[in-house]
Amino acid sequence: MTQPHISLSALVQLLNTELVSSSIKDYCPNGLQVEGKTQVKKVVTGVTACQKLLDAAIAQNADAILVHHGYFWKGEASEITGMKKRRLQSLLRHDISLLAYHLPLDVHPVLGNNAQLGQLLGLSNIRPLTTVEPRGVVMLGDIAVPASAAEIAAQLKHLLGREPLLHNAGGAQIQTLAWCSGGGQGYIQAAADAGAELFFSGEVSEQTIHCADELGIHFIAAGHHATERYGIQALGQWLAAQTGIEVCFIDVPNPA
Repeated sequence: MTQPHISLSALVQLLNTELVSSSIKDYCPNGLQVEGKTQVKKVVTGVTACQKLLDAAIAQNADAILVHHGYFWKGEASEITGMKKRRLQSLLRHDISLLAYHLPLDVHPVLGNNAQLGQLLGLSNIRPLTTVEPRGVVMLGDIAVPASAAEIAAQLKHLLGREPLLHNAGGAQIQTLAWCSGGGQGYIQAAADAGAELFFSGEVSEQTIHCADELGIHFIAAGHHATERYGIQALGQWLAAQTGIEVCFIDVPNPA
């Protein structure tokens, strides 16, 4: 029996179309970043294209790697040396393609990191915050029974498997949450302006705590990696269902 496969060009077109990547301005190229085999039978997915993920994909004989955090970010050095050389050498030596989707994967209304977090928390009336772009980079959702910030932090700890940082700065009961996966702590003002009683993201900055206090909104930092594991898994599951090819998620734990 022939193993299901798809051409690399068809794979790229399928993903670009579903994630509408050409319409979203970003800090890196979205889509195919490193070209490998022309035919793809197995894809390994992961959050970040670090060396550990590359090595695991090579060990599993992957034809392509699909990630949220890829390479070639704006402002980074353009020279191919050191760590960057070793990563690219691993891909090129084994003829493995690298595909990466950053903001397009954050904002997808079903498969995106933010949409998946809302589903994971069991929220209702999940909707994008329309005052920020791209649409879907910050989401709002309601909980059925008002809860305390500590209860929501405990739920995130259970679901994400990571101890969150909680800063209490608002009222006793919370009905509406706002969130942005990854490094989205700068959206706390927009979340407060939208009427959310609690905002959570992956990271925290020094000024975030002062903003929370002065805006009167609870804040939780739940982990950059922890909040961005779910979109890439959902995308991989969707890809397998669409094409029949083998797709395997590999988690490389990261405490950040």
